[in-house]
Amino acid sequence: MQLAKKKDLAAKVLKVGKGRIVFAAGRLPEIKEAISRMDILDLHKSGAISIREVKGRTKIVKRKNRRRVGKIKKNVNTRKAEYVIITRKLRAFVRGAFRIGKIDAEEKQEIRKQIRARKFKSKRQLKEHLENK
Repeated sequence: MQLAKKKDLAAKVLKVGKGRIVFAAGRLPEIKEAISRMDILDLHKSGAISIREVKGRTKIVKRKNRRRVGKIKKNVNTRKAEYVIITRKLRAFVRGAFRIGKIDAEEKQEIRKQIRARKFKSKRQLKEHLENK
């Protein structure tokens, strides 16, 4: 049964896309006989024609979840606390490496500057940096 024209009409009348229109399988003969916009509306009210839910996430949700410079939600104090913790950990590691003799004074100062500039996000990164030098 060709119902493409009926689907087009239903999409126009119900103000949704053609892909969202669903015909009830048991009531196809009734739908085939529908001619006017009122017939389509009546069939929709009776349940012969239904509308599918929209797939995927809405534009509003996507827009809301974007994270750029102005959308960073983390508290300043939280970011500062994380910075302090990682900085203290890395400086202690550098101090220990200097005492053992793995690095000299000049290299120690250079690494401390890099820690201050947030070059290393973890102790592992700092270790890899020292091994590669």
